Amino acid sequence: MLVLFGVLDSVPSRANGPVAGDLDVLLLRRAATLGSHAGQIAFPGGRLEASDDGPIAAALREAAEETGLDPDGIEPLGTLPVMSVPVSNHIVTPVAAWWTRPSEVAAVDHDESVDVFRVAVADLLDPANRAMTAFPVGGRTYRSPAFTVGGRLIWGFTALVLSRMFDELGWARPWDPDRIVEPTDRQR
Repeated sequence: MLVLFGVLDSVPSRANGPVAGDLDVLLLRRAATLGSHAGQIAFPGGRLEASDDGPIAAALREAAEETGLDPDGIEPLGTLPVMSVPVSNHIVTPVAAWWTRPSEVAAVDHDESVDVFRVAVADLLDPANRAMTAFPVGGRTYRSPAFTVGGRLIWGFTALVLSRMFDELGWARPWDPDRIVEPTDRQR
């Protein structure tokens, strides 16, 4: 999974905060027809294949396949600690990277993703855009951080990774964890 930061080139942040208004992160919306995490907003990425030289190579390959980005314009910064996705039992290695030469991106395979976009980090950090989700799975209720930006709901594993990164980097601002937003059926 690739957590790709860059300099937003088209829509500046509307929020003020601890980061530059033009810092962004690349995200995509998964196809509604997928078996797991259908319709959710996610980072580019996927399974490690035998031909990959580790999680960084896998993240770059998958991101290029899903979004069409040019991996030669990406500087991997390293891997974050392995995280599990309890709902789907996946084990994920987030790869942090910097976009040194941004390239055009779009949903390449509509069977996997339907939209690719960049979001200003300052907008994600704005307390007005922070919330929690609570959703039932197999008799348990999972709570997850969430972000509501530009009419999009970023929740689940993607929001958890962003929230933890923002906390660890000291970028997070106080927000109301009692504010609950519900994913629509299309976002589950």
